[in-house]
Amino acid sequence: MHDPAKSGGVYPIKRASPERKLFVLWREVVMAYLSPAIMASIGGWITADKGLQIGALTTIGGTSALIAALLGRWLQSQGIHKRWVTHTPHLALVAVMGMTMAVIGLLAAWLTTELLVIVAPGESLAWLSRVWIDFPLSAIIASTLITWRWRSAISHDQ
Repeated sequence: MHDPAKSGGVYPIKRASPERKLFVLWREVVMAYLSPAIMASIGGWITADKGLQIGALTTIGGTSALIAALLGRWLQSQGIHKRWVTHTPHLALVAVMGMTMAVIGLLAAWLTTELLVIVAPGESLAWLSRVWIDFPLSAIIASTLITWRWRSAISHDQ
């Protein structure tokens, strides 16, 4: 072992935290799908709720992936040019995007239930009651993940 005090040499000091990775939309969309889908699947498995297990892969994971893709694309193409998006404090931007996407999730749930009643009026779909919780909650999770990661990436680049 070489002792820097004795040898007079200078040893480089490594950074404690590694450099942040770039924001890559497809990776973030995959994580936005997998994170809530896996957690909901575990919850469905523990409680033996088949509806939750199926919903984890469809309405929960699918909604998260869709919101993540749409929001991430908007942030990359338009959000970077909006002063209020790039200069709002990190946590406040995440909260605003989460609330906005929750409202969009509620609107999507309402639209889905209304359209299915029109398209299939006599059908009683068991999963239809789930969308009122799954869509907004998945939208909040996805928007939080995407906004946090995107904002961290652009803060690091500037």
